[in-house]
Amino acid sequence: MGKTANPRRVADNEARAKLRTIRTSGQKLNLVAAMIRGKKVERALADLEFSRKRISLEVKKTLESAVANAENNHGLDIDSLIVAEAFVGKNLVMKRFRARARGRGAKILKPFSELTIVVREVEEAA
Repeated sequence: MGKTANPRRVADNEARAKLRTIRTSGQKLNLVAAMIRGKKVERALADLEFSRKRISLEVKKTLESAVANAENNHGLDIDSLIVAEAFVGKNLVMKRFRARARGRGAKILKPFSELTIVVREVEEAA
């Protein structure tokens, strides 16, 4: 007698990928995530490839991972996938300090974020 399987967290026509501990602020990461929300996967990958944002390469890797999960784990057709959701969450914050004049210290916050991408298979309209 084994444990019962966990229920799926997404629908039958969806797949997701999650990237944790991305070394950037959530605000900057959300700008890139908003750029791909609701687009077809091919178009989103092209936009990320030519984006000038530093973090777009990691977002591209995560999107490719979600597509691979859809194809290999759930048997979805990769040509009819769209980016259904791309949302950002907070993660840990490293706290450092910088020495300032007269014996004081200034706080430096180094935030981390996490990204979740959900791709969905849609039927083509005739």
